[in-house]
Amino acid sequence: MKIQGSIGHYRDAQVQALAIAIFKDEKPDEGFLKELDELTGGVVKSVIDAEELKGKEGETAYFHLLGDKGIQASRLLLIGVGERDSYAALQIAQLAGTAVRYLRGKGIKSVAIAPRAEDDAEKVASNTVEGAIMGLFEPDKYRTVDKEKRQIEELVVVLPGAEEGAAARGTERGRIVGEAVNFTRDLANEPGAYMTPTNMADRARDIANEFGLSVDVLDEARMEQEGMGSLLSVSHGSEEPAKLIVLKYTPADAAPAEGQELLSFVGKGVTFDSGGISLKPGESMELMKYDMTGGATVMGAMRAIAQLKPAIPVLGVAPCTENLPSGKATKPGDVVRAMNGKTIEVINTDAEGRLILADAIAYAKKLGATRVIDLATLTGAVSVALGDVNTAILGTDQDLIDEVIEAGKDVGEKFWQLPLDPEYTKQIKSDIADIKNVGGRKAGTITAAAFLKEFADGLSWAHLDIAGTAWADDAKPYRAKGPTGIAVRTLINIVERSARARSTPSVKE
Repeated sequence: MKIQGSIGHYRDAQVQALAIAIFKDEKPDEGFLKELDELTGGVVKSVIDAEELKGKEGETAYFHLLGDKGIQASRLLLIGVGERDSYAALQIAQLAGTAVRYLRGKGIKSVAIAPRAEDDAEKVASNTVEGAIMGLFEPDKYRTVDKEKRQIEELVVVLPGAEEGAAARGTERGRIVGEAVNFTRDLANEPGAYMTPTNMADRARDIANEFGLSVDVLDEARMEQEGMGSLLSVSHGSEEPAKLIVLKYTPADAAPAEGQELLSFVGKGVTFDSGGISLKPGESMELMKYDMTGGATVMGAMRAIAQLKPAIPVLGVAPCTENLPSGKATKPGDVVRAMNGKTIEVINTDAEGRLILADAIAYAKKLGATRVIDLATLTGAVSVALGDVNTAILGTDQDLIDEVIEAGKDVGEKFWQLPLDPEYTKQIKSDIADIKNVGGRKAGTITAAAFLKEFADGLSWAHLDIAGTAWADDAKPYRAKGPTGIAVRTLINIVERSARARSTPSVKE
């Protein structure tokens, strides 16, 4: 798709269709809407006066502009975005997603979007392009009939008064970020037979080769040497060998690594989760192909970071395995030893994500990580607690937790902090080993985090449980059903914010 940021007037966009944001309760005979109404021969006022469009989020009104109108486009799509005071990154991205999905359905190939946001032009351009690219994703990769073949070929973001460089930078960043999100969604959508740990490792190597990351993939022999008995205990039941993917971005002018802070993302990569010996119910088990979304999110974020080239190094770690039952599978009651020496009583083999993350976090620390954000489709309990609106966040460093929450707000992704009091750790104490991998029915999301905390000693650490937000059961006007790509944009934003914060002292000097 050809993408450009226009700094001219919306009326001059030479495209088939123009999509424009409309705020709640705007008056058609005042300001912008008055101008738009005059340019379109009165169609805007007519639809608002008839109360067919009130500007509520997601409302649409579509027109054919016949005759000699004052707008170059022959189609006009008005999209409600809600209150002007609450119009931010989330609403801009949803506007763009709604626009491209609606107009693609009409066979439109070239689209201009006027987001009408008063924020920084570069940020507005990026949010718009991100939303549009994300909106075009479909989960129908393997469909051979009734497949959506129509595509938007050209996208113009209308930013009147913007500086040309800001518009160009914003659209390019939006392309990189939007494609990274869809890359993650594509991985998460793959059937387990097509996205094994080996397949994920191959995709990681492809990213590294294309965008200039360093890559290392530990096989099971190397994991054995590192003492990763916790991770390997999950892979025992599968014929597919486990892989530990390590991607690293290093700035071209990086300072010596000794004593330097290193941010690391660690993502759960269970490419299919049957529950192991503690077998899951059959209903909806097919969705367990997305249990590797945490690892896919790390890979998607690293793909974008390599292109955006921030001034700080970033480490990405994705432990990948299947969790299947067999004669070789780990059994409830078994005791395994993690890389850091702690022994774990496996009470439930379906609580496997924390077992692989334990060794991955310890390995990230060995590689020099000082700040770790792990993310995983970890617990069903988080969906009960927070639904599909907020992602749970817990951790040991309140500054890092606050940083994640703020970075999420900045891109329109919501995180809600849950407590991690010492009392919760008592629930995972084992009679036979140091700890056990489940803490009972109470506070399941919190006790899972309490387990991971045992392996984050000495680190600034935050944990994101994305089980409730990584998969959408229903389509929205701005997004297809299926994988959402949650947290990719937040992780990228954290890196960019950290890079800016690091450069601030030198600027002041």
